[in-house]
Amino acid sequence: MESYLQDWLNLIFRWLHVTAGIAWIGASFYFNWLEGRLEKAPQAKQKKGIKGELWAVHGGGFYEINKYHLAPEKMPETLHWFKWEAYVTWLSGFGLLAIIYYWGAESYLLTPDSPLSSASAIAISAFSLLMSWLVYDFLCRTPLFNNEKLFSAVLFGLIVFSAWGYAQLFSDRAAYIHVGALIGTLMVGNVFQIIIPSQRKLVDAAERGDSSFDPAIAQHALLRSRHNNYFTLPLLFIMISGHYPMTYGHDWNWAILAALSLAAILIRHFFNRRNQGAVLTWLWPTAAVVMLSLAFVIRPQVAPLPEVAEQPAFDEKAIVEIVTSRCSTCHAAQPTDPLFQAAPGGLIFDDYESIASKADKIYSQAVLTQIMPLANRTDMTEEERQLLGQWYQQLKSEGNDSLKVSMN
Repeated sequence: MESYLQDWLNLIFRWLHVTAGIAWIGASFYFNWLEGRLEKAPQAKQKKGIKGELWAVHGGGFYEINKYHLAPEKMPETLHWFKWEAYVTWLSGFGLLAIIYYWGAESYLLTPDSPLSSASAIAISAFSLLMSWLVYDFLCRTPLFNNEKLFSAVLFGLIVFSAWGYAQLFSDRAAYIHVGALIGTLMVGNVFQIIIPSQRKLVDAAERGDSSFDPAIAQHALLRSRHNNYFTLPLLFIMISGHYPMTYGHDWNWAILAALSLAAILIRHFFNRRNQGAVLTWLWPTAAVVMLSLAFVIRPQVAPLPEVAEQPAFDEKAIVEIVTSRCSTCHAAQPTDPLFQAAPGGLIFDDYESIASKADKIYSQAVLTQIMPLANRTDMTEEERQLLGQWYQQLKSEGNDSLKVSMN
């Protein structure tokens, strides 16, 4: 029942997290687009304090949008705020972190040979998220913040260093998720500590008719919002990275994440600058070169297939014994592993035919990336992995074209 309850909590929090995240990131993209597309307001509107305007058509109607230098002469009765999307995204994300990686710390958070206890690992996890915000917020209040390029380089370097640190402490997948949690913490911290408070000050000043409001406060909040905008694409990759063990399962997983994040930031910068009227075409091929170079560098290093005549004869029973003893605790019609009520991915290995039909999956995840068995809870040996690799190569050399190495 504990596993069943965990599955339902996982489902509810993940659904909530994705839904709120779409709303938050969608609002971020829209308002950054809006900021870049505003045109100078006509003279008549400028006299009313309007800084820029924009016309749009959507859903069968026209929209006229105006942005004030600070605030209108008279506040409207209804003013829409954008904050709960951010708060719900972070809270549901932290809930997922607790449900998956804290509740199942020994299986998901830590590696089998980790010297850390579950309690220590959870404490490090939570403390690192708090410290990440404190360090980032401190840097944003130093003169470094005024040098946009240098600040961006320092911030990127610190996040990469955090990714390396997480990779030393936690399991591969947990390391990636923690980088995502760190970025999400910086983003929601910006909303909760900077953006919303600055907007409250602006609204309060407008309601009092106080014209002495410091526009630098609003400008600082705008820059923090822009940071959030650049964070979004790396964060979205981390959210889907669980489908790509070729990234997080690699020995250099933290460097791979850095390269993918750099490509994502370049693409985001292209759109942000285009919205401002500057088309930096070179950013696309640069991002493509980064991605293609990465794909080449981390490609699987597969040993040449031996000649058919020299291939060892494999005992099907030996292969079945390895897979059923090491993998079928989870991948069975009735899993014996308490973490699962049903076989993950619907993969059931109960005889040679079912094993051979998924030889590509077994090879990629147990031999190439070695991310399975999960946290190696069943103690699969290197000799067994090598035997599975040789078995797979023999199947390939025998001309079974249905076998294709899948890294997903």
